[in-house]
Amino acid sequence: MTDVRSPTVAAFFDVDGTLARTTIVHYYVYFRRRRLSPLVGALWQAGLMAKCLYYLVLDKIDRSRLNVVFYRSYAGLPVDDIQALAEDCYRDVLVPRQFVEAPACVAAQQEAGRRIVFVTGSLDFIMAPLARDLKADAVIAPSLEERRGRFTGALTGPPIGDAEKARRMRAYAETHGIDLTSSYAYADSIADLAMLETVGHPRVVNPDRALAAVAGKRGWPLLRWHLAPTGKRGA
Repeated sequence: MTDVRSPTVAAFFDVDGTLARTTIVHYYVYFRRRRLSPLVGALWQAGLMAKCLYYLVLDKIDRSRLNVVFYRSYAGLPVDDIQALAEDCYRDVLVPRQFVEAPACVAAQQEAGRRIVFVTGSLDFIMAPLARDLKADAVIAPSLEERRGRFTGALTGPPIGDAEKARRMRAYAETHGIDLTSSYAYADSIADLAMLETVGHPRVVNPDRALAAVAGKRGWPLLRWHLAPTGKRGA
């Protein structure tokens, strides 16, 4: 019997906005509020929300720059304490916001013999539980610098967004013998255009207006994924 698996093909998935309706802000807010009393946490979050317009504008201009600026917020937080909350963050933040169709899509790509690679601007330790549960082969994600047990707020390398996602995908493909022309990529934002252009089979998921327009012109498949009803999320 012929083995239909093709270990030289991969399926690359963006995470935030594609596999789940999450952002880097969701995770940070969770970590900070877990370390504050309910009242102080609510006041702190109200102050953070006042900055959200700035973050939204920066995201539209340059998502990679947004990541650099926003991750400075982690400066001074204790590494061990925050990383110990990663499982709780996954359960309480990411799982309830995961699109219903996402796990089945990942599983279908696995069953077709393709390597599963998450390519995300979210931090590596936050993505680890998701990668474990969806059985990803690799995660391309940024890390934060640490000094004397605390985060410095600086990334250990370039932010993984925009063209850097495509560059990291090509590097991964070269190292692992991946045929990018036969590979797949799933993403939701025009900021991920370079990522989608890197493979032969791009797929857009709940795209923003700009990416939807590009997808329409190029004939790329457009997927509409959904959240579970509120009472069933995380079930």
